[in-house]
Amino acid sequence: MHHIRAAQTAQHCAVRAITARGLAHPLTLALLAAAATAAARAWDAGHRVADIHPAKTEDPAGD
Repeated sequence: MHHIRAAQTAQHCAVRAITARGLAHPLTLALLAAAATAAARAWDAGHRVADIHPAKTEDPAGD
């Protein structure tokens, strides 16, 4: 499970960097690379993409 948590955390940090510094900033690029590496490690450990990004179960119509 630590692979999933690492991938989620790395992706969260990368998104925050994009918002704060922009896509082309060197820190953002480094965090995106770290997020990609963490996701690849999770995949290699046998986790699926859905494990990192679980589907929302919320009703889109709001019912």
